[in-house]
Amino acid sequence: MKPRRGRSWKRTSMFKRILAAVDGSESSYHALKQACRLAHAERGAIRVISVAPPYEGELRLVGVRGHVAEMINEPYQKALAKSEEIADSLGISVRAILEQGEPHERIVDVAESQGCDLIVMGVRGFNPAEKLLMGSMTARVIGYSPIDVLVVPGDKEIGLDSVLVAVDGSESSNVAADHAFELQKSYGSKVQVLSVADVPDHLYGLDPSVAQGMIDIARRNLEDVSKRIANIGENAEMVLREGEPAKIIAEIAEKTHVGMIIVGSHGRTRLRRLLMGSVTERVIGLAPCPILVTRA
Repeated sequence: MKPRRGRSWKRTSMFKRILAAVDGSESSYHALKQACRLAHAERGAIRVISVAPPYEGELRLVGVRGHVAEMINEPYQKALAKSEEIADSLGISVRAILEQGEPHERIVDVAESQGCDLIVMGVRGFNPAEKLLMGSMTARVIGYSPIDVLVVPGDKEIGLDSVLVAVDGSESSNVAADHAFELQKSYGSKVQVLSVADVPDHLYGLDPSVAQGMIDIARRNLEDVSKRIANIGENAEMVLREGEPAKIIAEIAEKTHVGMIIVGSHGRTRLRRLLMGSVTERVIGLAPCPILVTRA
């Protein structure tokens, strides 16, 4: 993750302050390690948060209430202590934050109050029945957050040599493309821009002109990105495909060995318990690498 040299522009960090969420799982510790690597590359600061669930029982005695709170908080305090050890072993200084409440709300609220540019989260391993849907907690954070979220599935590592950005003509996908080219500026990343025409097979038999129209729209999305990057002096490989978007995105990422997928989130922010769009959720469930979900 070294910035490219010999460019006329001045490098700026995209992620100056990162919040990594841990819950005591190995997947969250692995995501923390990746957050530390990114913070080192970006010359940024990192915070680590662990959120204990709220106690909803009725406790009238102050002493009993305090004892229960201590029991509830203990595993999350241990998670933070281990996180500090992990970060220290990587030569990174972190600030540990213990919160209590609805995890997705506290993670996002703390990220905002701390002025963070990025939230980093892990995703636990999937069994076959869960392969297409990720954990609701990560989905809720993405749906609730106005801040970019980097999701690190399993034991995957962040790679910035090559990134894949999916576009669909929306404002959120334009932001995702901007992020991809910022990474190209800083790290010399090879960028692929993918537009997928979600054309059902039966549509060709029903009305081929409608199917062709959907493909033309996907092609125009790529043309729009081409025009934009021509103005900023960057370059990318334009890829047009037909099929189910999440599957195509994951397949292209795996086939071309990209180190990161970048997608824009269509979900409205600041709604409690909101789940994000199904395409983004399915991409995360299928992806062979970390996924950066950007917000407009």
